[in-house]
Amino acid sequence: MLKKNVLCRVVLVCTCFLNKTFAQQIHQIDILDAAVNVQLIPDQKKIQGDVSYGFKVLESTDSLVVDARALEILSVQLNGSAVDYNYDDKVTLKVKTQFKKGDQHQLEISYQGQPNKSMYFIDDPNGRVKQVWTQGQGKYSSYWLPSFDDMNEKIIFDITVKAPEQFVVLANGKLKEKQKVGKEILWQYHMKQPMSSYLLAIAMGDFDFVQSQSRSGINIKNYFYPEDKSKVEPTFRHTTEIMNFYEDEIGVNYPWQEYKQVAVQDFLYAGMENTTLTIFSDSYMVDSIAQKDRPYFNVNAHELAHHWFGDMVTESNSKDHWLQEGFATYYALLAAQHVFGSDHFYLELYKSALDLEAQHGESLLDPKASSLTFYQRGAWVLVALRDLIGERSFKKAIKTYLNDHAFENVDTHDFFNVVMAKSQMELNGFIDRWLVQKEFPIQEAKTILSKNDLTRRLLTLNDMDDKAFELFVTEHPEIYNQTGQIAVVDYIVKRAAILPEALRNDTYKRALQSLIPENKQSVAVHITKIPNSLKADFEALLNQKSYKTIEFTLLKLSTNFPKSLPKYLDQTQRIDGFKNKNIKTLWLALALITPEYQKDQKYKHYNTLVAYTQAFQPYELRLNAFRYLSQLQAFNEPAIRNLIQACLHPVWQFSKFSRQILDNLLAQPAYKGLIGDIKKDLNKQEQRFLNERLDQ
Repeated sequence: MLKKNVLCRVVLVCTCFLNKTFAQQIHQIDILDAAVNVQLIPDQKKIQGDVSYGFKVLESTDSLVVDARALEILSVQLNGSAVDYNYDDKVTLKVKTQFKKGDQHQLEISYQGQPNKSMYFIDDPNGRVKQVWTQGQGKYSSYWLPSFDDMNEKIIFDITVKAPEQFVVLANGKLKEKQKVGKEILWQYHMKQPMSSYLLAIAMGDFDFVQSQSRSGINIKNYFYPEDKSKVEPTFRHTTEIMNFYEDEIGVNYPWQEYKQVAVQDFLYAGMENTTLTIFSDSYMVDSIAQKDRPYFNVNAHELAHHWFGDMVTESNSKDHWLQEGFATYYALLAAQHVFGSDHFYLELYKSALDLEAQHGESLLDPKASSLTFYQRGAWVLVALRDLIGERSFKKAIKTYLNDHAFENVDTHDFFNVVMAKSQMELNGFIDRWLVQKEFPIQEAKTILSKNDLTRRLLTLNDMDDKAFELFVTEHPEIYNQTGQIAVVDYIVKRAAILPEALRNDTYKRALQSLIPENKQSVAVHITKIPNSLKADFEALLNQKSYKTIEFTLLKLSTNFPKSLPKYLDQTQRIDGFKNKNIKTLWLALALITPEYQKDQKYKHYNTLVAYTQAFQPYELRLNAFRYLSQLQAFNEPAIRNLIQACLHPVWQFSKFSRQILDNLLAQPAYKGLIGDIKKDLNKQEQRFLNERLDQ
């Protein structure tokens, strides 16, 4: 107990220090509004323009600080006249003058820059920019706009963007006017309510859109690439329904003028809830087949929920991050329950509870906690809270919390003060167990999960020893064709390796012959050794309408029945799979290692795999291509150059993966010599990176 209290005190002391350092200005100066006028210059990967901030002095002070990271400041004016400023550190712009309490001013900053973070330029195969998009959270909007990194500074933004006429430009707010100026177009967006600067967003590209409307009259615009028109319905299928559900469930109407979402290439995350403009990864633009295995639903629901919890009501500091991610995760689960049923809701909670139980414990109020804690444990807090205080008190508390703190910043105390007032309950014990203590309260979670038949059965199965599990499998042969037992079948198939051989094979066979595609997929995913008696049933999985099932099936057939591989390759030759071409890249690798298969096409297949590593390709596709080239030990000079470029990619998971492969190559003398020879052909940034890698 003493150690836990000491740790909590350290966290609180650090947080208070950070708040005093970075949030002090908001108590002296209130930034009211901003007029942003920028020009995107794609061929130079450059932005230029100006921003004008209107502000009121709350307490007399001698300076105003604006965050501006690695930009070129051209001029700074206060109320139309030049003013002294300091920008020596290229991080913060400091305006030095006497500001008197009660005065109002206008600060205008002209600037230009080639952002190396936060704004990203995506090239087409010819090296010309085809997309520009931004990501502010975690990267800072101040890399492309002099702004305010402190999320407690909320501002009403109007954004005007000039861009080449062939592109569509999206930004926060509602499009007020679109004006042609020569070969460019001015896009003028207007906002009515304030938001934090990290939620600023611009997306430029070749986009089309479809529009719907919520019951409350909110326009919903879903943007996509023209060539993805057939993917629009499967991807955005439930968007309007989710919006209507949230307005009913939360009790507060959508708080902004309209809602837009757009898919872009190589986005850093699954999605980002920029106010009125969700930007998400185009890997979630899916056809009717991919929709079954990689639906956009959860990302869609999560980012939309943030428009209440995060955009409208925003955390004060990082130790309250669960107020955004936990709430968005919880309401996305509620939306899924509304659309797919209670079993889906409880099953997702069951999965997250097991993950949290297995995790090294973390307090939900630790600002350095993991995403699992902020998202999933945060959601569990709301599940347990609703269970404790009842639905009526919970809904009243949520509605009051949002209305009382609309367009403000909040902390955990603000939320629980409202909850305790509406429920008339003392919740200190609840807060200690669910938020403060490191250990996840798994027994309380299991009690809640036991209220659902499906998750109660899964909990029972999980507690069974091997003998009891074997008896259960023997006594329930009917389970493989019951639609409500898909998760149970998946559990059985996953654990089937411990069963006696005859029962194990019978289990696989029943799942393979099930009328339910998900049960067939479970075998494809979990089985390792395929007995000859199941070969025909397993081969039939190549006909399933599931890119995930086909990929696993092709891979496992290739290792279990290599002599039949040419037949399997013929059968799957024209299937690409997901956007990352999961089936096509596997097919190419298998075709290359199968000696007598399409011998005259080997060179073509190899060049296709290498072409998938090029910088203009989506990073998920490049990752697959690098993986198979690494397994084949078949890197050539172009592939190595592309690999080095990938090591500097902004998506950290991809760059980390690429660096691991590069290190493996450098450990081999032949590859190390080849890499050294091509160093001269790299750009300066790539050369610096490679030199550092070679010196390690």
